[in-house]
Amino acid sequence: MVNILVVEDDKNLSKLMTAVLKQNGYNVLNATDGVQALDILDTSHVDLIISDIMMPNMDGYELTDQLRQSNYNLPILMVTAKESFEDKKKGFILGTDDYMVKPIDIDEMILRVAALLRRSRIINENRLTIGEVVLDYDALTVNRGTDYIQLPKKEFYLLFKLLSYPKKIFTRQQLMDEIWGMDTEADERTVDVHIKRLREKLADFPEFDIVTVRGLGYKAEKLI
Repeated sequence: MVNILVVEDDKNLSKLMTAVLKQNGYNVLNATDGVQALDILDTSHVDLIISDIMMPNMDGYELTDQLRQSNYNLPILMVTAKESFEDKKKGFILGTDDYMVKPIDIDEMILRVAALLRRSRIINENRLTIGEVVLDYDALTVNRGTDYIQLPKKEFYLLFKLLSYPKKIFTRQQLMDEIWGMDTEADERTVDVHIKRLREKLADFPEFDIVTVRGLGYKAEKLI
């Protein structure tokens, strides 16, 4: 599933954008300013950002600038009340990929999101490669040459998450919130069960390992 980060301090607009994006099959993360957005990007895989410009603490311009300086190449769709050419020019110079002026047309937003994702080839190439092993996010498979393992959705998302941030420690609660959702009735023991299953299924893959960090959670180690 494609993850979209909506960075918008207008609660009503954020709720509307989130609802429409989810209706169109996207998973949505939310932030109210650039600082929160950067925190989310530190721990979550994000495929595209929709960001307002005028926000407290860190505006959309500064967020875009910091992301590009840090070599984040994901598409950024700027949504703002600023409609002058100079404002748009500044956004594009900093690294914005597309621009919409408020009040936005929600249907047009969905079309622009799809176009940006196609352009960046995320939908078709949402993969993670470790040596000869390829994790295909859309097919939920782990491939090595002609051999492949089809994983259940939650197991795959858990593995993809850990391997996307090698050596980074994730608590069980962090993994629960992102993969199962904050409203889930499952407890943290669910993560342990899924990790055990992954270790059993991937025992013959020497390219990586899932490590238990006692008292904290889990991390992935690339071994090649």
